[in-house]
Amino acid sequence: QEQLVESGGGLVQAGGSLRLSCAASGSIFSINAMGWYRQAPGKQRELVAAITSGGRTNYADSVKGRFTISRDNAKNTVYLQMNSLKPEDTAVYYCNADFAKCRFCAVHDYWGQGTQVTVSS
Repeated sequence: QEQLVESGGGLVQAGGSLRLSCAASGSIFSINAMGWYRQAPGKQRELVAAITSGGRTNYADSVKGRFTISRDNAKNTVYLQMNSLKPEDTAVYYCNADFAKCRFCAVHDYWGQGTQVTVSS
């Protein structure tokens, strides 16, 4: 069964760093875009960063210059390096990936279970 498994969340003081990882597993032909979203209590889920299969990246304005998204296509893994963390970065972070299970299969959208990131002031 196809799934995304995240790791790397936790509690950190403001100004600190964390690195999130997300590995896709199961029957995967090729992964298109991968990304990270977050949802804070009482707020809608928002895009944090995304990366295409070719390595083109896109960031939310609030994290530009502080967060870096990268991927290892051989490992079907996406990373999010988060530096200079702020209390407002506190949220559940979700991994997202679009991929097909075979060459002529439809592309589907997959989500991880979420990992909590808490930044204390």
